[in-house]
Amino acid sequence: MANLKQKYKETVVPEMIRKFGLSNPMLVPKLDKIVVNMAFGIVDKDTQKSVLDDLTSITGQKPALCKARKSVSNFKLREGMTIGAKVTLRGARMYDFFERLVNSTLPRIRDFRGVPVKGFDGRGNYNMGIKEQTVFPEIDLSRHGAPEQGMDITVVTTAKNNEQARELLSLLGMPFTGS
Repeated sequence: MANLKQKYKETVVPEMIRKFGLSNPMLVPKLDKIVVNMAFGIVDKDTQKSVLDDLTSITGQKPALCKARKSVSNFKLREGMTIGAKVTLRGARMYDFFERLVNSTLPRIRDFRGVPVKGFDGRGNYNMGIKEQTVFPEIDLSRHGAPEQGMDITVVTTAKNNEQARELLSLLGMPFTGS
């Protein structure tokens, strides 16, 4: 954590001030939070517990359960059934997760050439999906009996636009592909 936060203070802030002509270091965008969302649908209790344990070990924080808001008979879904989980990371855990994501998890993805630039939402936030949780080093593949489960990761920044957010994430080490 101290590594990434120190890098932000020593290299990212001066570079962003120089590039965007900001008058005050407090105007430099920073990471606000990271939200990790995993929708697993209708599964039995054992599979649900295994997926929640995986999410807990990946993020270092207990996930909040997401329940269905409406019943949908075609999907055999009833209101109140647990269909997903999410974790909101802030502070030290956020920096730690981001550093592990960039330095050890993303390079483990097969045929990885960088994350697409299309994930920005226009307000300085970046969204990406990972197809399986087994690329995280925290997951023990020998005990892993749950099906491969994907997840969505949203990096929320204080940037005002995509350009500033992309520069911030690039300087922090996010490997973007293309233009």
